[in-house]
Amino acid sequence: MLDDIDRRLLRLWLADPEMSAADLSARLGITGARAARRIEKLRETGVVRGVHAVIDWAALGYTVEVSLRIQLEKSRPRAFEAFLEAAREVPEVTEVQTFLGRVDARLTAIARDMGHWQSVYRDGILTLPHIAEIEALMHVATVKTDQSLPL
Repeated sequence: MLDDIDRRLLRLWLADPEMSAADLSARLGITGARAARRIEKLRETGVVRGVHAVIDWAALGYTVEVSLRIQLEKSRPRAFEAFLEAAREVPEVTEVQTFLGRVDARLTAIARDMGHWQSVYRDGILTLPHIAEIEALMHVATVKTDQSLPL
């Protein structure tokens, strides 16, 4: 599906997402139009789904980050869907993931400080429907964040 030029383009773009098509084409040794067509093809095929800003929440005053592992009470029809719908509505929840296994969902939530976190937890997280068990893991440090794979 991907040829060597596509893989090189993706490696360069992952290393520097702000690199323009002109800069990519120069680094790849192809024309700007050819690089632009390849980028468009990668988007059309779903290989590239978007380019995102990475926000440093701590720089904006959100110094508390918590990962929540959640088991759901799934005996009710649509319990899973109701939980996910409600979790999306909590403003401080920045990520929602679902799993197969003992943990059904994982949420990442942020707060300004511990007082704000208590409010988010009590008024936002604990009011989510169909929670059977919840484990909160306080984030201490990010050791590695890397979305790239060897291409």
